[in-house]
Amino acid sequence: MKALVLREHGDNDKFTLEHDFPDPQPGEGDVIIAVKAASLNYHDIFTRRGMPGINLPFPIIIGLDVAGEIISVGSKVQGWNIGDRVVVDPIDRINGGLIGETTHGGLAERCRVPAHQLIRLPDSVSYADAAALPVAYGTAWRMMQSIGRIQPGEKVLILGASGGVGVCCVQLAKLAGATVIACAGSEQKAERLKALGADDVILYQNDDFVKAVWQRYGKPVRRRGSAEPGGVDVVVNFTGGDTWVKSLRVLRVGGRVLTCGATAGFNPPEDLRYIWTYELQILGSNGWEREDLHALLDAVESQQLKVIIDRQWPLEQGAQALASLEQRQVVGKVVVA
Repeated sequence: MKALVLREHGDNDKFTLEHDFPDPQPGEGDVIIAVKAASLNYHDIFTRRGMPGINLPFPIIIGLDVAGEIISVGSKVQGWNIGDRVVVDPIDRINGGLIGETTHGGLAERCRVPAHQLIRLPDSVSYADAAALPVAYGTAWRMMQSIGRIQPGEKVLILGASGGVGVCCVQLAKLAGATVIACAGSEQKAERLKALGADDVILYQNDDFVKAVWQRYGKPVRRRGSAEPGGVDVVVNFTGGDTWVKSLRVLRVGGRVLTCGATAGFNPPEDLRYIWTYELQILGSNGWEREDLHALLDAVESQQLKVIIDRQWPLEQGAQALASLEQRQVVGKVVVA
């Protein structure tokens, strides 16, 4: 089969498009999927670069998010048939492991998946939309709904708002009835985010977002019950790095930071004074649960939630697709189909 194969860590030049990679064979509890769409995530970049403590079984086909059609079924698989449309929960919740990291992922024509990782795909949801959901939208759903519990009327500042997780956070905060303040790197991205429902956009390359928040929404004051508390109620920060302490400085008393990652650095400087002085809450969210993916499919099927795809790339250009994500040139999800 044709596959984009990684045989060692490094940059995108380490990928090789191979036309005769061995076809996957199903174990007794597996199915083989004809891949119709796969989406890329920042985790795929970390996998390509190499992550401390995680040893890949080279050669590896990356791509956590996969949607497709079953073309072969193992001898002990029940409830699934050839021709069924499916999307994959990337986490193997029974045996452990992660598709595209411990087993071959979606940047290939076919993919072997344990049947217990399958989710049935409604006919009204496209393969591309389905492939965009699990990692980014699943992470955003859990962070905003289950952990963050965004409330009507709250002011929510979203950093990294134009990425796969970010665009979903914008939509979910808006659906919750919050005032959404999105950070973007360009006017073009700002306009796209406004079209998704952002009430305000801060261009972080032109303006320090801390000063911009203070100017537009007031500087936070330390007194509880102040008539003009200033600041925002929630900051969504999955970038880390030099944005971390800045996020603390824009929160009102009792405000909260929601985090699910650290794409710009996991070991930022800290200033604990803001946390105790303003009684801030730091809330971490790790991935998604299976019920989150079912809820997402329902929301997409009912058109409550829109899947934002920046561009679909052919498999032959999978390395370029990952580069566009790494260089932050996208709004929404990058799909290989």
